[in-house]
Amino acid sequence: MKEYAIEIEGLKKTYRSGVVALKSIDLKVESGDFFALLGPNGAGKSTTIGILSSLVQKSEGKVKIFGTDTDQNLNLTKTYLGIVPQEFNFGIFETVEQILLNQAGYYGKDRSKAKEKVDYYLEKLSLVDKRKSAAGQLSGGMKRRLMIARALIHDPKILILDEPTAGVDIEVRRSMWEFLTNLNEEGKTIILTTHYLEEAESLCKNIAIIDRGEIVENTSMKKLLQRLDSEVFIIDVKSPPKKKPVSKLFPMTWIDENSFEVVIQKKQTINDLFKELTKLKLIVSSLRNKSNRLEELFLNLTKRVH
Repeated sequence: MKEYAIEIEGLKKTYRSGVVALKSIDLKVESGDFFALLGPNGAGKSTTIGILSSLVQKSEGKVKIFGTDTDQNLNLTKTYLGIVPQEFNFGIFETVEQILLNQAGYYGKDRSKAKEKVDYYLEKLSLVDKRKSAAGQLSGGMKRRLMIARALIHDPKILILDEPTAGVDIEVRRSMWEFLTNLNEEGKTIILTTHYLEEAESLCKNIAIIDRGEIVENTSMKKLLQRLDSEVFIIDVKSPPKKKPVSKLFPMTWIDENSFEVVIQKKQTINDLFKELTKLKLIVSSLRNKSNRLEELFLNLTKRVH
């Protein structure tokens, strides 16, 4: 029998202003999943997370966290969650170590065990050298990592990340991806919202897309990406051909002397493409997607203008 980390049924939220943020959504996240909750700005993602974390009061519906109804035992369900919000919300004059120890204290953790956890996450998130530094002195990437460490310090069953890599450089983002992947492999349930769609595609197993307060898609990442009928790649060649070749199998559009766009249909493979390029005597130096695959599907599903 499947164990669900999150069970949402008929969840609605209407704000006092009359804005309907959620129009009765149903959603389940299995224990151990790495789950993407995506949607345009104002779609209802933050409201959903706010209700899960008890920061927003729902209008209707049921929410269970590891089988416990939030209406019946809110204090228990809070201990199951570690939240990493978009905005930095710690005291800038507190040291990194103080922030983590204080957070552990809020959850009643033993001081000596809390110190062990602090050491562990400072090491894992490359913050050891900043232990005694004031949080306000940290770089943006370090602050993001501190937010993750703080969310994990009480050992929650679920980690919820709201735009965790916003504003950080590529190197930091990649290191955070590796950390989160390892964390998930160890059994932690992770729910991610992000505007970096390549992040969701790289990390997540399952996905729900919310738009205008409704779930418009809820499936596995693999199944969703299989819906693409074709992909467009940009290919760079080592030396420009004297005469630009044309393929009957793969539509090609030359961008300049050394690069062109090529369309690969769903039934075709990269190997098929390279066989064709070999016949055309083109030597490839690099190949990349013209756009993120998930981005194309996301834009179609949310009916937004590209």
